[in-house]
Amino acid sequence: MAEIKEPQKVLAFAGLIFIKDFDIELALKEFKELLGSVIKKSEILPFIHTTYYNKEMGESLLRQWVLFEKLINPDLLGELKYKSNEVEKKFLNENGGRKINIDPGLVSLSNIILASTKNYSHRIYLGKGIYAEVTLIYKDHQFRALEWTYPDYHEEVALRFFGEARTVLKNFKIG
Repeated sequence: MAEIKEPQKVLAFAGLIFIKDFDIELALKEFKELLGSVIKKSEILPFIHTTYYNKEMGESLLRQWVLFEKLINPDLLGELKYKSNEVEKKFLNENGGRKINIDPGLVSLSNIILASTKNYSHRIYLGKGIYAEVTLIYKDHQFRALEWTYPDYHEEVALRFFGEARTVLKNFKIG
């Protein structure tokens, strides 16, 4: 019989999509108690891969990924999604739409996992309305996209950010 072991600790990240004039630091400080400070940020890019958010948030949206400092257990992913939804609701525009979309995820040595409230064939139900998706895998010394990976996670900026985030994690003593 296989022995059940505690999983290796991971680092949390957030994928941010936000309107131009929004100060993302207001939203990020809401995660400090749970995840610590932001220790790494990607470049800010125009969010151009879909118009999905335009009706709610407007056009000319921006995209950035941020990495948090605390090592956490992977089973915290569902709680992170609840927290991100709570934070989004604090920053609404005059029409009730969000100024920021926050997609939490986990950086492990072998993959990048996103949390979602939406079910699809490739997602695993975690409980309490939350699903998990492996969105990038680490293979041949780099992160690689999968068939269902969102287009912006294919971009060089994203792959570089997650590669650097993995290096940060690797430098921790995890177990």
